[in-house]
Amino acid sequence: MALLEVRDLHTSFFTDAGEVKAVNGISFDLDYGKVLGIVGESGSGKSVTAYSIMQILAATGKIVSGSIKFEGRELVGAGEKVMKDIRGNRISIIFQDPMTSLNPTYTIGEQLMEAIVLHTGRNRKAARERAIEMLRLVNVNEPEKRMKQYPFEFSGGMRQRVMIAMALACEPDILIADEPTTALDVTIQAGILELMKDIQKKLGMAIIMITHDLGVVAQLCDEVIVMYAGEICEAGTDNEIFYNPCHEYTKGLMRSIPTAENDGEKLQPITGVPIDLLNLPKGCPFAPRCDNAMKICLERKCPRMELNNEHRAACWMNVKNMYEIKEVTADDK
Repeated sequence: MALLEVRDLHTSFFTDAGEVKAVNGISFDLDYGKVLGIVGESGSGKSVTAYSIMQILAATGKIVSGSIKFEGRELVGAGEKVMKDIRGNRISIIFQDPMTSLNPTYTIGEQLMEAIVLHTGRNRKAARERAIEMLRLVNVNEPEKRMKQYPFEFSGGMRQRVMIAMALACEPDILIADEPTTALDVTIQAGILELMKDIQKKLGMAIIMITHDLGVVAQLCDEVIVMYAGEICEAGTDNEIFYNPCHEYTKGLMRSIPTAENDGEKLQPITGVPIDLLNLPKGCPFAPRCDNAMKICLERKCPRMELNNEHRAACWMNVKNMYEIKEVTADDK
């Protein structure tokens, strides 16, 4: 049994303009001690997937159907009382922008201690000791002094370390990191990722890393999910996704990354804009932006095919390639 099992999850936002199908039938597993990367453009449904797991959707959002099981226990429809026990204690989240996640009117110490007292039942003295211990764990210098300071007195990287400390204070089984390095410069980003790798090894927890940066995925993740328009278009191990991408969207993402091999060459961005989630097409949602789109791509969605034990993709090009290989093999005979 996996630590976290998500099956056929549909999450929508009901607006005046209509139903926005932000997550449209995704399924995946997260095993104990593993790091799962969820990759895709803005608006692909990555964060909504995380918020669905935590059940912290906006007022207009709703899990329409599907299942989310944590250690075999169903979370969809479990109720707020159950989720309060799980949030922070068993599953924690690091939000994208630490400045908007930390209250500017309270000291760092007060905010850390509040989370620890709320979720663990420690008294204030024990909570203070735990907060200092966590700041030390995430390499915040002079933690006793930092406890008395306010968020605006910290740099972006230091604020993010505080958010990591807060998320890890109760030693959760799963840490969801929602683009934790987006607003940071490259040097600080590298430090935060290295810190997360070290802590993950020390605590043995599972991590869901949500990002649009494939470089982050390469450094941290064991398995990768590529999302587009609220759907999983490709999933597999990090090696399979990076060295053998089998969906045209994934290939487009890979071509747009600057590397040593394409130094001095013009990058190839994915043309067009993401589709309107209010009016999803009946075919592949990426087809309007795909250079290799065929007639069937516009008319029917491709089921997610198992390419091998570690790799699955939903792209008609794989079917086309399989038929071409069979034809060549038959001709050779």
